Amino acid sequence: MENHIKFMRRAIELAELGMGNTSPNPMVGCVIVHQDQVIAEGYHEYYGGPHAEPNAISKVNDQNILNEATVYVTLEPCAHFGKTPPCANLLVEKGVKEVVIGAVDTNPLVGGKGMEILRKAGIQVISGILESEVRFQNRRFFTYIEKQRPYIILKWAQTQDGFVARENYDSKWISNAYSRQLVHRWRTEEDAIMVGTNTARYDNPKLDVRDWVGKNPIRIVIDRMLQLSQELALFDQSQSTICLNLVKNEISKNLEYVKLDPDFSLENLLQALYQRKIQSVIVEGGTFLLQKLIDAELWDEARVFTGQINFEKGIPAPRIQGKLIHKSEILGDELKVWIK
Repeated sequence: MENHIKFMRRAIELAELGMGNTSPNPMVGCVIVHQDQVIAEGYHEYYGGPHAEPNAISKVNDQNILNEATVYVTLEPCAHFGKTPPCANLLVEKGVKEVVIGAVDTNPLVGGKGMEILRKAGIQVISGILESEVRFQNRRFFTYIEKQRPYIILKWAQTQDGFVARENYDSKWISNAYSRQLVHRWRTEEDAIMVGTNTARYDNPKLDVRDWVGKNPIRIVIDRMLQLSQELALFDQSQSTICLNLVKNEISKNLEYVKLDPDFSLENLLQALYQRKIQSVIVEGGTFLLQKLIDAELWDEARVFTGQINFEKGIPAPRIQGKLIHKSEILGDELKVWIK
């Protein structure tokens, strides 16, 4: 068991290298071991590309020893044809001796079928090794599959005295440059980033990745009656953008207007994003939208910066209760991360 944990932990480390590039697929890592020695490693590098198992198998110099090898994989090998052939079939074809799995894939297309294929072929299968760690790593994927909505990350910066903006909606700058750079890194890791009408109007955010290297997220803005100026940065068509509204459906270059029902709920809004295969969303404001999601219990994680300044009066920060899982200091700013 000790070896199983050691090699699975390495597979989890490998899986993390796919962060931000595999959606709507999960992050998966794979380690192949022969006589207690790692002979190959691989991970799912990007959506549409080879999965972790074939990436690792392709690096085994002597394919003949695979029938004496143990394959450690963080998530149950897939059993269906998608962008790539089923990994479970590949492991059977290669005749591996044993497969150790972190967590079962709850996608109905897999859901135990991968393990069934392996066992029917006479391959020994062990599952549930570091399962909670694997599920947490792939919390976006499992939320998308099991709750049929995106994984929702709330993010805001507040002053020492608990405000997110002044009375005139001005919020620059509560957090420092290093905290803001971290936020840009986070943006590369998620599918989309969402703001409400007032944040778009008063902050005129670009919602791109300027201070980090990586892909820009899909921008989402709520503008019920299409009252926002088309001169705002959000409508510059420089990156994929969705405008949720009550007026029209329309698609142009990098800009899609999605009409919601007049009596739409937040659940309907998230369902529209789910249908577009958006697996995760960072919500960056404002307070009204953030608090609505909190009150409706439609959030999964909250990342809250507290800066070193005071406003004395202004727009209060959202109120949230959850489980604190992380606390750190970033050159004077305090960062707390909560999960529901």
